[in-house]
Amino acid sequence: MLVLPLCNHLQHIGHGAIYRKLITFAPNFSGVTAKRGPNPSFLSANVKFAGAPVKAGEPGKTESLLRRMITAQQIRELAEPFLDGTPGFLVDVRVSEGNAIRVLLDNDGSTSIEDCMALSRYLESKLDRDAEDFSLDVSSPGLTEPLVLDRQYLKNIGRNVQVKPTGGSKVEGELTAVADGEIEITVREKRRIEGRKAKEWVEEKMRWQIQDLDWTKVTISFK
Repeated sequence: MLVLPLCNHLQHIGHGAIYRKLITFAPNFSGVTAKRGPNPSFLSANVKFAGAPVKAGEPGKTESLLRRMITAQQIRELAEPFLDGTPGFLVDVRVSEGNAIRVLLDNDGSTSIEDCMALSRYLESKLDRDAEDFSLDVSSPGLTEPLVLDRQYLKNIGRNVQVKPTGGSKVEGELTAVADGEIEITVREKRRIEGRKAKEWVEEKMRWQIQDLDWTKVTISFK
């Protein structure tokens, strides 16, 4: 007997959107309470898995069903045509043990719950649960996630960011330009000017190649 506990989670956290859908499978043994949830009891003889009978004496079939891995490249090849021509774009795709798929989705404007749900449903429609079980998490980058792509830098022009140059100290300022893999930060700080008693505000423009930065993060002000 196949027990199919279906769990849908739909959340909105801070400025990030997240949509998760997890389907797990657990058998029901006669006289034994099967373990349910993300770590179900192991399959036994004559237990149906994803609609296909698995019987004793069929070497490798159960193992094949349980271990067939989905790759990050496979998810990218499915998602990118769906997003082509839209403001949405992939930032990262990761697939960990057990086919736990995590997709980071960003947008030239702002990523909504609906954006995450649409991509999640599309990916689910293209993956075959009879062949591979999986969990799928489609979300927007959180506030603490570093910028990765040029497209992310472009959408954040005019915002304050903090950068960490490789081998250097952190610098904070306004992101004022992005071009050809290079960014410009305008730093504004009070400095003592020679011949003057009080410190004055001074602006300085600083440039780095993106590849020469350990990370760049948007700074959030609650003032």
